[in-house]
Amino acid sequence: MHKYPVSISLSSYGADLVRDRGQLNFVEVLARAGAQRIEWREELLTTEQPAELAHAAADHGLECVFSSPLELWVAGRSQPNAELAATLDRAQAFGARWLKVSLGYFTDTNDLDSLSALLNRHSVKLLVENDQTLHGGRIEPMQRFFNEVERLAVPVKMTFDIGNWQWQDQSATTAARLLGRHVDYLHCKAVARRGDGKLVAQPPGAADLHLWEQLLRSMTQGITRAVEFPLQGDDLVQVTAHQVAALAVLGQPRVENANV
Repeated sequence: MHKYPVSISLSSYGADLVRDRGQLNFVEVLARAGAQRIEWREELLTTEQPAELAHAAADHGLECVFSSPLELWVAGRSQPNAELAATLDRAQAFGARWLKVSLGYFTDTNDLDSLSALLNRHSVKLLVENDQTLHGGRIEPMQRFFNEVERLAVPVKMTFDIGNWQWQDQSATTAARLLGRHVDYLHCKAVARRGDGKLVAQPPGAADLHLWEQLLRSMTQGITRAVEFPLQGDDLVQVTAHQVAALAVLGQPRVENANV
């Protein structure tokens, strides 16, 4: 059975633990667990040095994604976020081939030509993710944005976060059908509602894995899928390896019964 590449978002280990230990501490954990990609989290950085993290990941054979809380489009501004160029440079310094941001306030007046020109000057590829907000976590604005991206051939792909759709009561199945062709990176997390009504990420059960298998049918075969749900336990390598193994086999091509 073919195994597809798996990434680990370091937020999965919990903000307090990651800030306390530093993101460098998790490079070996991911490599030993069989992951192919590490997702640095800008919001969890403390005193880490970009070059040190970049070299450590490369030494362990890990590709890098740089996740930033930056919103691509700011309300009232037609140009992309003024901080985008610097954030692309920052991602490159961390050894990342991809920068992941959220959509922000996309409107019909946004200047995608300027975005395209900026991205064509950088080697880091841009991924835009559905977040948990009203303006960036619904299907309709994401669809309008990627329709324009497709029409104008802007070099942008989508990070599809399965769980985030629930924050705006959106259907992940519908989103996959409408947006699946744009997806290059799949963020995986199951979601549960706590007693106080708050939605929280959690590890997947059998029903979640089955749903994710269905969603992958709307996307390019073999795309990288990422853990973004809690990875907790005394042996983080073992806990991580278990989830890597589960995600690595999702989306196998269906083999039709052949007449012999």
